[in-house]
Amino acid sequence: MDPKAAHRTALAVLGVCFTLSVLGRGLQESFTVFLLPISQNFSWDRGEVVSIYSLTALCGGLASPLVGRLFDRSGPRAVFVTGLALIGGAFIAASFAQKLWQFQITIGIALGFGVACISNVPNSILLGRWFGRRLPTAMSVVYSATGAGILIMLPIAQILIERFGWRGAYQTFGWLAIALLLPLLVLPWRLFSNGSAHLEKPEGHDLPDEGWTLPRALRHHAFWALFATFFFTAIGMYAISPQVVAYLIDAGFPPLTSATAWGFSGVVLLFGMLGVSWLDGVIGRRPSILFSYTLSIVGIVMLWLLQWYPNYWLLTGFVVCFGSMIGSRGPLLTATAMKIFRGERVGTIYGTITIGSGLGSALGSWSGGLLHDWTHSYNPLIGFALVSVLIGMIPFLVVPALRR
Repeated sequence: MDPKAAHRTALAVLGVCFTLSVLGRGLQESFTVFLLPISQNFSWDRGEVVSIYSLTALCGGLASPLVGRLFDRSGPRAVFVTGLALIGGAFIAASFAQKLWQFQITIGIALGFGVACISNVPNSILLGRWFGRRLPTAMSVVYSATGAGILIMLPIAQILIERFGWRGAYQTFGWLAIALLLPLLVLPWRLFSNGSAHLEKPEGHDLPDEGWTLPRALRHHAFWALFATFFFTAIGMYAISPQVVAYLIDAGFPPLTSATAWGFSGVVLLFGMLGVSWLDGVIGRRPSILFSYTLSIVGIVMLWLLQWYPNYWLLTGFVVCFGSMIGSRGPLLTATAMKIFRGERVGTIYGTITIGSGLGSALGSWSGGLLHDWTHSYNPLIGFALVSVLIGMIPFLVVPALRR
């Protein structure tokens, strides 16, 4: 394949990965809009309902190594088709749910595994075959799909709920995912799997393979430093994220305005992703990551102030600061892990590190729901989120492998 054709194919692969991520992450995060209708329908406590979202995040994290292994053995077509089928089936089944455990199995477990099959782990492996040294930039685009998914799917979810109810909205999402299976099946996956022969090796891959294995990596401080960063940062971000729309409604904003405002974080997230990756090349990785944490902290403080000053200026500031930094550190953490643990087992090692993100997302969202139920206030969960984010940035202040 000539370089121009390889470049076009690389962009096509990036487009497919981005589209699937928009769908997967958007549908997962749409839970923030369904939280209140489902709570009111069944008279469930906030902690009970948020446990569904926590399971989604937990299963997505735990599935990462399994998804990587399935990708290695069966290729991207099997992984992506499996993911889309699970997502479609999960939403259709959930539309008939009557018990909490039914939601936990469908929207929790099945959706979590499905989203993992069309998200960052398989995307990073596939894109690594086409973008080489430009992988952090390509992954920034794919990571920004979280924001694009929020921007697109949250307002759509709110409109569907208002018109058809939450069950009708779930059925619509489920059949949409099933309908996309056919175009997904006919894509040239053999070509996509081959990769490009016209690319520079990713950062660190031009250095010798140091023979890293998962057991060896587990004994290295950098592994646990990255794991802790993923874990505590996810706790802080996801203690807040599932309840943002409900929080804004309680603060006095109309439901559609609340969903649209949080959905608009998808726009700023794209700029946040690309901006932090650009800063990486200008001021270095560690200062760029610390800057992103600073913006997240400012955003959390603005959210706290909104309950007393519910104005659109403060709301905009929160969406820009907090929303733009959700996942913005992901591409840089991915590149850092691939540089430190370079070699044939880097996919397995990185997939295991990202379990920290799944565990943190699950614990954060579940704890946030419980804190709200226990205190009938958002202040404890906002404080909990703030402390967790501060802990998440500590490894980049004290761990030698991450300070360099």
